[in-house]
Amino acid sequence: MSTITLHTHVSDIVSSVPQTADLFRSLRIDFCCGGQIPLENAAAQRQLDPEAVLNQVKLLQDKFEKYQESRPASLGALELIEHIQHKHHAFLRDELPALTPYVTKLARVHGERHPELLRVQELFTQLKKELLEHTQDEDQNVFPLMVRVITESETDAGKQLLSLISGLEEEHSSAGSILQELREVTNDWELPDDACGTYRLVYQRLAGLEKDTYDHIHLENNVLFQEIRTLL
Repeated sequence: MSTITLHTHVSDIVSSVPQTADLFRSLRIDFCCGGQIPLENAAAQRQLDPEAVLNQVKLLQDKFEKYQESRPASLGALELIEHIQHKHHAFLRDELPALTPYVTKLARVHGERHPELLRVQELFTQLKKELLEHTQDEDQNVFPLMVRVITESETDAGKQLLSLISGLEEEHSSAGSILQELREVTNDWELPDDACGTYRLVYQRLAGLEKDTYDHIHLENNVLFQEIRTLL
């Protein structure tokens, strides 16, 4: 990822780190139509300290770079659980609520001309609900049970765990179906000729959400769950 400085254009910052749009939105810095100016100038226009804004941008850049770090070549089940929680679950808790107002705005402003956006909003709302409930269940119930089975070899807990894993795999299939339909209704994230900055931002972040979710599901279905089944 390229180095961001005070001379980097606001629009380029958002293109590089889409989550900075949330920061600029809160600071009332225009990253859409007026984003073709250096960060230093944009901050000054809002009577903000450019260095302070740059520091906030870099904090977000570092945070989301960590989310994108690849999984080490070999992790045991306990380490893999921690990795999934710190990377994928943390990402979803941050990204899904933050992306919601943009999806809502896009459907409201452009939905009449592009009715597929109304379906995008419906699908995103459903996906958000399912993924947040799914990850909460894993964090509070399933993963602690896995840890007990791994560390204490509890036979009864192991039987319960196998049933829970089957349920999680069904939920993963549901999320995958939603993501597949999102791709279909957006024609593989193809932007129309009249796409504005918000339009581009939403599609870029939905594509990033799709990638992270598929990576997340792969690690659980094909790595973690298989390790647990082998252990049992």
